Amino acid sequence: MSNESTASSNFIEDIIESDIRNNKNNGEVVTRFPPEPNGYLHIGHAKSICLNFGLAKKYKGRCHLRFDDTNPGKEDVEYVDSIMEDVKWLGFDWGRHLYYASDYFDRLYDYAVQLIKEGKAYVCDLNADEIRKYRGTLKEPGKESPYRNRSVEENLDLFARMKAGEFANGERVLRAKIDMKSGNINMRDPVIYRIQKSEHHRTGNIWCIYPMYDFTHCLSDSLEEITHSICTLEFENNRPLYDWVLDELKVKRHPQQIEFARLNLNYTVMSKRRLLELVKGGYVKGWDDPRMPTISGLRRRGFTPEAIRDFCERIGVAKADSVVDIALLEHCLREDLNRRAARVMAVLRPVKVIIDNYPEGKTEDLQAENNPEDALAGTRMIPFSRELYIEEEDFMENPPKKYFRLSLGQEVRLKHAYIIKCKRIVKDEKTGQVNELHCSYDPKTKSGSSEENRKVKGTLHWVSAQHAADAEVRLYEHLFSKENPDSGEEDYKKNINPLSFELLTGCKVEPSLLNVKHGTNYQFLRQGYFCVDPDSSGKMPVFNRTVSLRDTWAKIKKKEGK
Repeated sequence: MSNESTASSNFIEDIIESDIRNNKNNGEVVTRFPPEPNGYLHIGHAKSICLNFGLAKKYKGRCHLRFDDTNPGKEDVEYVDSIMEDVKWLGFDWGRHLYYASDYFDRLYDYAVQLIKEGKAYVCDLNADEIRKYRGTLKEPGKESPYRNRSVEENLDLFARMKAGEFANGERVLRAKIDMKSGNINMRDPVIYRIQKSEHHRTGNIWCIYPMYDFTHCLSDSLEEITHSICTLEFENNRPLYDWVLDELKVKRHPQQIEFARLNLNYTVMSKRRLLELVKGGYVKGWDDPRMPTISGLRRRGFTPEAIRDFCERIGVAKADSVVDIALLEHCLREDLNRRAARVMAVLRPVKVIIDNYPEGKTEDLQAENNPEDALAGTRMIPFSRELYIEEEDFMENPPKKYFRLSLGQEVRLKHAYIIKCKRIVKDEKTGQVNELHCSYDPKTKSGSSEENRKVKGTLHWVSAQHAADAEVRLYEHLFSKENPDSGEEDYKKNINPLSFELLTGCKVEPSLLNVKHGTNYQFLRQGYFCVDPDSSGKMPVFNRTVSLRDTWAKIKKKEGK
């Protein structure tokens, strides 16, 4: 959601600008982000957050954060806290406009009583299965409940007794009296109150009846004087009910509901119910598992709020559902991290290199730039010594043609250091595994010298064995191996990628990474972007791979000429 006046508008902005020109709502723009506190937010919610807060900022209005907390059996303070943290982390501030639907429970009850008094709501004794059966289908009209024509007095008495806790869960509900023959099933006498004897995280046990979402949502919007109620397309068929409730109750402010396409990403599931199943089933290590599409999971993996906001800006706001390539999200992240992440050296699968002609006991500090994309990033000093570590994959005893890394008799440059040549290999006698590579170096080729640019085709990263810090590295891939894991053809959990997580121990990193702050982003040269995990300690830094260096999305778009 762009805050720039020069940015191209979308259909929601067109509606708002028309309303402003016509002085509708006295020219005010008041939006809201209304999550249910029954799980952690995911990347789809980020789109809604950016949209609602962005519109409020662009049109000098305000955006409320409101928790629609009407289902205490599934809600928790943990979810409330996580949602507030996520919204703030994304860069948005609701100021003093923090609300809860539970703030309005007394008002909502009074509204329900008003509908009963006007003959527009009734207490129904049908159970959930019977109500579903009476509702009919898309092709067949519904059938009226045998309790639909109770008197106003009886309905008032029964509703008061529901509130007093006289009936069991599911024994009775309050339904709006609309039209059982309506072509929109949502209008076939929907339930607006149900009995639920669960402790609420804010109101405790004061209430044992709770309003349904559709009834609560529109009235909360009205009470907060929201001007534009922006929601995703799955609520399009609920709009007539939204309008019916507000019209029948003749409220002061009738917000306009506007629907937009939700965010769908490939290789991802975006249902809170699915995500909860993954957490409770132990398929992931919590809501903030770096493989999860939750905002907390993306944050732990190393995503930045700037990259997520950029992604939401790029995908735009549309009226039709579509699937966005997750590679675009990764592309936005790479662009952001390329500008901000310090370049460092880390060896994930180390093999030792001994430079035989380098003086024993000598250490020299070599200068390395922190980020060539940032003129203010400066430089740091890294230690160089006789014994080093390089990547296991950067050596091959019998290389194919056009192999430009290290092999017997072949030269490579060590980044920020010297050119070396491999002279001898030491292997484990039993396994044949390479234990040591004995090399020579050319002291005239030191980085910054006149011979620095002597041509060799390979450049390797490395760390000094004497000075290296031990580290743990966690490699993450897509959680699902199938592009559309929840297509309905099979259980989506069968599409979980068995290679989505790999733990590497015994990694070696340059000493500057020993005392690092969790959440800090780095580019490991030639490896990808990594983020310091909260599990890090002063003795053992832990890094999550955020994203690889390869940007397939950008390459695809370049080929397409876009």
